[in-house]
Amino acid sequence: MPVCEPVGETVHDHTSEVADVAAFRERLGLDALIDVHTHFMPQNVLDKVWAYFDSAGPLTGRPWPIRYRIEEQARVGQLRAFGVRRFTSMLYPHKPGMAAWLDQWSADFASRTPDCLHTATFYPEESAPGYVADALAAGARVFKSHIQVGDYDPNDPLLDAVWGLLEDAGTPIVVHCGSGPAPGRFTGPDRIAALLARYPRLPLIVAHMGMPEYAEFLDLADRYPRLLLDTTMAFTDFTESDIPFPRDAVPRLRDLGDRILFGSDFPNIPYRYLDALEALERFGLGDDWVRGVVHHNAATLFGLG
Repeated sequence: MPVCEPVGETVHDHTSEVADVAAFRERLGLDALIDVHTHFMPQNVLDKVWAYFDSAGPLTGRPWPIRYRIEEQARVGQLRAFGVRRFTSMLYPHKPGMAAWLDQWSADFASRTPDCLHTATFYPEESAPGYVADALAAGARVFKSHIQVGDYDPNDPLLDAVWGLLEDAGTPIVVHCGSGPAPGRFTGPDRIAALLARYPRLPLIVAHMGMPEYAEFLDLADRYPRLLLDTTMAFTDFTESDIPFPRDAVPRLRDLGDRILFGSDFPNIPYRYLDALEALERFGLGDDWVRGVVHHNAATLFGLG
């Protein structure tokens, strides 16, 4: 595994971590992991994302040293070295006229990266139903909606046809809709509740366990059997210090264990990939629960065998 010099960062040699992640998998009897929340996007877009984290912007308010700031193929190789069997290319627009271009880039990335689940995105605009239909026809397996960065209401009428298409297709949508690390104008469980009241079969994957509204999004999962949640950044020391998961809700994690998926936010995390995995053991929910989260649940969702 090559070690690349990241701009403005200390070089990390991840060789020993590869062995530690392998040991984690071996303890669970798993040959592989599935990570539903990883970021690959055009380099000029990713550079802007990294610059934002470097500035400790208003949505973070704390130092955020990106640990895996390495070139694209090295990042792909890093996930493979960790034993990640399938991953995603989460990407998202922040203005009109951007999503279709991102979808084209992501389709090309998926075509040259067969272990990446073909990912697409959208934005509330007149052209959205057309390019979402095109992405589905091209084989998109998962979509990303970032309500906080996109600064849009998921119930915007311009998205009605999009949600209908995705509900009918049964294609999962990873949606950043919780109000952490800082609230947006349209974040929070109420707007997602309104969306699901209209499209109850939508297979939404609530990113970051819906932090900080953990309990409210678990309530929605109780009501809507196709709603899932991903663990991205949840339960880690980094997050627990500011947005702790409520201890009285831990039994609900066990009850909903088959609808919780592992996500990491790789490469944009300020700690080791291993930390995100070991955080899943924080509450002592057992090896079967962890195996489901890091592999089995996503394998079932995406029909990976």
